[in-house]
Order: sequence, then C-alpha cells, then structure tokens
Amino acid sequence: MEAFLVSTGIVALAEIGDKTQLLAFLLAAKFRKPIPVVLGILVATIVNHAFAAAIGTWLTGLAGPDVMRWILGISFLAMAVWTLIPDKLDEGDAKLAHYGVFATTVIAFFLAEMGDKTQIATIALAARYDALILVVAGTTLGMMLANVPAVYFGGKLANRMPVRLVHGIAAAIFAVLGIATLMGAGEKFGF
Repeated sequence: MEAFLVSTGIVALAEIGDKTQLLAFLLAAKFRKPIPVVLGILVATIVNHAFAAAIGTWLTGLAGPDVMRWILGISFLAMAVWTLIPDKLDEGDAKLAHYGVFATTVIAFFLAEMGDKTQIATIALAARYDALILVVAGTTLGMMLANVPAVYFGGKLANRMPVRLVHGIAAAIFAVLGIATLMGAGEKFGF
C-alpha cells in the first residue's frame, strides 16, 4: 500500500505546473469537451506509466541490491532538483492532430509524457518498490488528481495555485526518498 500512496502523492505534486498539466489546460480550452479530454488523459497515462513501471521493474533485475540502492537514491535526489525547474509546453506538444477530442488527447498526452518528470518518477518508483501494479495505479491516480481539475477548472485554478510551494513540497519528498534510499531504508525491499 505504501507504493500506491507514495506514487500517488509524488506524482500529484510533481504534476502541478508540469507541461502535461499545461497541455490539459490547452486541450480543455480548445475542445471544451471535458469528458473525452479526461478519458484521453487517463488512457495515455495508463499506457505510458505501465511502460515506465515495466522498465523500472526490469531494471531491478539487472543490478544488485547495493548498485540499485545508489542508482535509486541518486535518481530521487535528481528528481528533487528537476522538480524545482519550471516546465514549459514545447511547440511540438501544442500541435493538435485532427482525430477527434479523445484520440487527439491520447496522442498529445502520451507524447508529452515521454521523458517527462512523472514518467521518470514512475520508473524510479517501480524500481524502488518492485510493485508494478500499485505504482501504475498510484501514479495514474496522481496524474488524474492534478489534471482533472485542470480540465474542469483550469482558468480559475491556474492563478490561485502556489506552484512554487507545491513543487517545493514534491522536491522535498523526492529528496527524503533519495536520502532514505541511500541510507538503506529500502533494504527490506532487497536493495
């Protein structure tokens, strides 16, 4: 259950102000059809994060426990720093295909999430907890907690959300996970 809760919390916080959340605002404003946008985000996130978690789980089998502990600890610390760097929506992410609201959202969101903070976090979390389904469920819920309000209330929330504070909290959680992992907190998990 820890893997699910930590994954949900970290991704929900890390997603605030992230380029995929900006994309959710953009899609909602362009199409004004929240249900297919939300469903498109859900499908894209499940597929993307399942792939990322599979990579994380696979990586745990490649390295020994001591090496894995250092890789994960340093990865979490790097994620803490990366979370503090503001995101921008890339020009390519903003181009919308003409396949309908749902398909456009799935394609645009999936592509925008490739190599994104939350995808990298999903890889690290899956490697850390070796609980693919719980991590994917948690990271997907975290994405939805951050993006569904963006779709429905985007304009109103954008100016009220203390993005720097939220990013600071997410960075602190990543840093604590990194330090705890480096200090051996994951030994009960085999690394």
